[in-house]
Amino acid sequence: SRYIKSSSVLHPSSTNKVNIDKVPTRRRRIRSGSHSLRGWVQGTDGEWTWEEDDPSAAYTPISSTTTATIDGESTGEISVQATPTLPSGKFRPKQSLGQNYLRDGNTVAKIVRAFAKDAVETLAASTSKEDVAVAAKNDNLVDPTNFNSLKQQTGLRAVELGPGAGALTDVLLQSVGSSNLQCIEIDGRSVELLSEKHPSLRIHHEDVLQVDYAVLAKEEGGPLSIIGNLPYYITSQILFALADASHGNSVRSATVTMQWEVAQRIVAPTRCKDYGILSVVFQLYTTPKIHFKIPPTVFYPQPKVDSALLGLHFLGPTSLRRRLAGVSPAHLRSVVTAAFQQRRKTVRNGLKKLALEVYGGDAERVKEFFERSTGEGDL
Repeated sequence: SRYIKSSSVLHPSSTNKVNIDKVPTRRRRIRSGSHSLRGWVQGTDGEWTWEEDDPSAAYTPISSTTTATIDGESTGEISVQATPTLPSGKFRPKQSLGQNYLRDGNTVAKIVRAFAKDAVETLAASTSKEDVAVAAKNDNLVDPTNFNSLKQQTGLRAVELGPGAGALTDVLLQSVGSSNLQCIEIDGRSVELLSEKHPSLRIHHEDVLQVDYAVLAKEEGGPLSIIGNLPYYITSQILFALADASHGNSVRSATVTMQWEVAQRIVAPTRCKDYGILSVVFQLYTTPKIHFKIPPTVFYPQPKVDSALLGLHFLGPTSLRRRLAGVSPAHLRSVVTAAFQQRRKTVRNGLKKLALEVYGGDAERVKEFFERSTGEGDL
């Protein structure tokens, strides 16, 4: 069995539907081989949901005031409301959506604090000296260590992917305000819950993988700052979509949770086993940084693995074009994918199939190409 952590996002090709003709009409615990899917139960519609720890429990959020520290800096006091339980029998996390909700107030505060740091730093990097001077003159410079000063930040356009029950959303609204925040959510239950709780919040009821970031950025008037608790099973797809959006300056930064091992691969140095496609692409497109490790205990239900909060500062079109040096992004990904798909092969053998496609199956021209490229006929 596999426990997947995330907010509410779903890809059409990953619904994991079960043949309901073979499912009993009553709810029951399901065993897969010798492994018991403890906590997950399957209904007559084939959907797997998390069984309440206490079926009679009411929806009673925990409110607290906490001080979070990120990169050695304190957020100051932040009022946090996390959700350890959800409406009994109505809002159970769905396995098909990869739902595991944040339940720890301190972790929520640290995530939003890291988002503020990433968003403000990337915004400052893209702001002209003239604009900075005007902001300083008007006493409108935003201090990233001041959690509540983000509402003053001109040009901040926050987008939360998969808000779920709203643990992050509640705190984001405190810091950036409803005019600077919008959410992407596929689960109708979440849309209804958040709409009732925050009537002024803009919520797009759609699949996160179908979002057109270019259109969204154009409507908002500039690049977006992304935050989200991502599902394990489509993390890479979401990240690549954001990377593509950065070509047109539609996305400025992303502060997102993911499986710890995936985050390690993104920041991995060369000449190690973790270095691969994700490393090459995101170290080329962004300045990546792991903010901190997240234990399973802060989620409901708990995943089986550790998570990480990763910050991505996208370079933007001008710097990216300079790095690519005229190379087509699509061609670059084709070469990188071919080179790393079979890691035990030499680079030459890994790229041979792709080279044959480029040269129309002419093996002689492929051989000449590799000889010209390496100077010695071996790669």
